[in-house]
Amino acid sequence: MADELLIEKNPWTRFREYVASVRVEMKRVTWPGKQEVYGTTMMVILTTFFFAVFFYICDQVFSSAVSKILKYLLGR
Repeated sequence: MADELLIEKNPWTRFREYVASVRVEMKRVTWPGKQEVYGTTMMVILTTFFFAVFFYICDQVFSSAVSKILKYLLGR
């Protein structure tokens, strides 16, 4: 066993073994169905929209607060 580890394999042989192992692993993958892909896509779109609105509101509130504080401190 130790002798096998010391022997350097040909790059072409290593590549073929890699491709073979990738094929074996790809057969084990369970791919999502059309309904699952649709559901997760809609969830991502809705979550993105929700956070966009949330951050817009936060930006407006903080912008207004900083503007009022600066007006008060500068005496304008």
